[in-house]
Amino acid sequence: MEKISSTLLILLWTYTGFDKLIRWDSSRKAFLNQPMPNELEEVLAFVIPGIELLIALLLLFSVTRWWGYLGSILLLTVFTTYVGLIWVGAFPRVPCNCAGILESLGWAEHFVLNVVCIGVAVVGIRFKDLKIEKLEN
Repeated sequence: MEKISSTLLILLWTYTGFDKLIRWDSSRKAFLNQPMPNELEEVLAFVIPGIELLIALLLLFSVTRWWGYLGSILLLTVFTTYVGLIWVGAFPRVPCNCAGILESLGWAEHFVLNVVCIGVAVVGIRFKDLKIEKLEN
């Protein structure tokens, strides 16, 4: 089960990270449309794809996988909170920077997908913890 969790998350983070880099101009413009200071938006345009790819890399190796799961849970929680705020109309405009096929999802579907991905990461970290616990005993 842990391999399935890590594989799904590796695919998610690799896809979203590379999509932002491949479509750099539109991705950067979308970041600059966020409801926060432009200086922070500019930094996030560079940092977020890097973090997504770093998490995918951490999930590739057994020795760093636990950190990849933790990073996934944290980043997905931030994204889910943000999507939830957009969904309930907390912002004056819709400021999304979703990757590729995720752009076609509505806010409810995007929220549910993010929650499912958090669940996948929680299952993965739990199975990783069980595996570590067995090795220690």
